[in-house]
Amino acid sequence: MTVEGALRGAAPHLLLDSLRTSLAQLYAATSADLLLVDYGCTTLRPVEPVQAPAGMSHTPVDAGPAGRVFRTQQPYLFRDVGPTATVYLPVTVRGERFGVLVVVLPAERSAPQTTASLALVAETLGHALRVADRHTDLYRRTRRTHALSIAGEIQWDTLPGRACAGPAFDLHAHWEPAYASGGHLLDWSATERDLVIVVADSAGPGTPAALASTLALMAIRNARRAGLDLVAQASLTDQALYGQYRGRHPLSALLLRIDLATGEAEVVDAGSPTLWRLRPTGTERIDLDRQLPLGMFEDTVYAPQHLRLVRGDRLVFVAHGAGEPTAGGGDEAPDGPVARALTRVRHRKGADVPRAVVRALRDTRRGAPAPVLVLCLDWRGHGAETPDGRGHGGTGPASL
Repeated sequence: MTVEGALRGAAPHLLLDSLRTSLAQLYAATSADLLLVDYGCTTLRPVEPVQAPAGMSHTPVDAGPAGRVFRTQQPYLFRDVGPTATVYLPVTVRGERFGVLVVVLPAERSAPQTTASLALVAETLGHALRVADRHTDLYRRTRRTHALSIAGEIQWDTLPGRACAGPAFDLHAHWEPAYASGGHLLDWSATERDLVIVVADSAGPGTPAALASTLALMAIRNARRAGLDLVAQASLTDQALYGQYRGRHPLSALLLRIDLATGEAEVVDAGSPTLWRLRPTGTERIDLDRQLPLGMFEDTVYAPQHLRLVRGDRLVFVAHGAGEPTAGGGDEAPDGPVARALTRVRHRKGADVPRAVVRALRDTRRGAPAPVLVLCLDWRGHGAETPDGRGHGGTGPASL
């Protein structure tokens, strides 16, 4: 039986047992262990029981061979002078990083072809984990360094995850606090034609905010899945929030739909998080006409705005739990901390940007850090022009 067949037939909580049996038969593996990244994206934590004879401890994502593989997303083969070799493999599905698979093999079986084959096994495991996670708490328990608040539980069960990748784009997100919800809203949906993204500021602290954000998220998904356009999605969500809370829990949100063929984008800005664009020529905040937050007043009318992405653009959405971050003093603009943070990380991979920006912004807060959510979209496009004007962008609306 193939590894894929074995994983499909395994009970959700026994995926690792099934994988170990297959790897022993196919590769003579002596052990296989799975490290999952915690909710705060700080450590890689082993799924119990651990098979490695020497054990498997929690590993920082910024250190060691497992951390290196998690960061670079490249397999790593470690050969010691002894009779075995260790292969570290990224477990990732459509851009979503789950963790690292660590396999110990006989040294004579540790050829480059074996590493390449095991990389496919790790990807297959990632798909199986995604399905199994609906039917067992084993993997979610592993990912927790401490208990989630009830609001955090709601948020993690409703948000789509931290990443999504397609031929035209890479999308990565990070938010903190990770274990106690700030009520942020985040969602996306991709088809062969378009990519729709929704980012919203925190609706406030605790369970009431998480419930308000969940209502908004369900309303947006309901409208989107009914085939309604972006303006109608905003209007339906506005009505749902106002009908339930009568203006007590307004939600500042940004809704964006990108045509994957042209890079043309439609935006509805409902008192939104800030939107930034990074190009080789510099970092700039995209100034949009802010409209009323969702759910503030009854029957608010929303209007779309338009911009165009060109190949190589990086868009960064920044949602703060308490308005604009505090400036450093003097004549600095209110959004100066965001501009500085983005400038420092402009040459990093997209997957590393959200966490770095979140940490930088929370470090600028005085007193208790406010909740922050950052989403980074790297746009490759389909034959769209580049920021220097070259390529096949065709005609269309001028890029803002």
